[in-house]
Amino acid sequence: MRCGRSGPCRWPSACSPPPPDPVTGALPTAHSPASSLDTGEATAIARAFLPERSWGNRSTYYYVRAKLGSDPLYNGVLQALPDDGLPLLDLGCGLGLLGHVARLHGRTQPYLGVDLDAGKIDRGARAVRRAALHALDLRHLDIQQPLPRHSGHVAVLDVLHYLDAHAQASLLQAAAARVAPGGTLVLRSPLDTGDGRDRATRLTDRLGWLSGWMRTRPRHYPTAGALQRLLDKAGLVAEAPRRLHGRTPFNSWLLVATRPPVAR
Repeated sequence: MRCGRSGPCRWPSACSPPPPDPVTGALPTAHSPASSLDTGEATAIARAFLPERSWGNRSTYYYVRAKLGSDPLYNGVLQALPDDGLPLLDLGCGLGLLGHVARLHGRTQPYLGVDLDAGKIDRGARAVRRAALHALDLRHLDIQQPLPRHSGHVAVLDVLHYLDAHAQASLLQAAAARVAPGGTLVLRSPLDTGDGRDRATRLTDRLGWLSGWMRTRPRHYPTAGALQRLLDKAGLVAEAPRRLHGRTPFNSWLLVATRPPVAR
């Protein structure tokens, strides 16, 4: 579509750009929206989480298949991370699904995932062995404790709001310190937006804690501005957050921050 100008119109629905995002104040960007995995891809990864015996508990298998088939998180993260071979540290990795999706897309860099939930780490480690994934390690670790030595890319996905504001700042500072020059920190978190998705997310998070799926209760939902200031203070260049919730009811936002490369 053209708007009476010499070039094609960037905004196909009108001849003027849409208003800025009411939460971040940012204009829409040219980022292509991330998609969830298709049914075949999700099922292929989920098979590694099947129980050893046919009559065993299949709840993790069904969870993984549904998660990968409805949530664009992992493809969104991989879109944001350059495929440059730098190692990836996943803080609060859960079952280690980001590592599985990275291998599905041919990413071969070393992956280390850490999480407080020993049960998820055990199930994730069994799945890694069953799928014969190389250079993919999962460890039991509280992310509020000293983090492993690392220099590369860092992911902090859907865990920040389980920490209070002070602990969030400490974690992001430690995570940013592990981003190599030219590396990227990818963060997804629900934000304090006060809308329907915000309220639905808070309710669901609390139910997840009460049911025992999550080991800790939600403590603080940050604002977009607060996260950007923390990352800027840590020496990273942060983009405006963008929505990344797919076919889920959650108030999920993706924030990408990079450390400038060393000048030569």
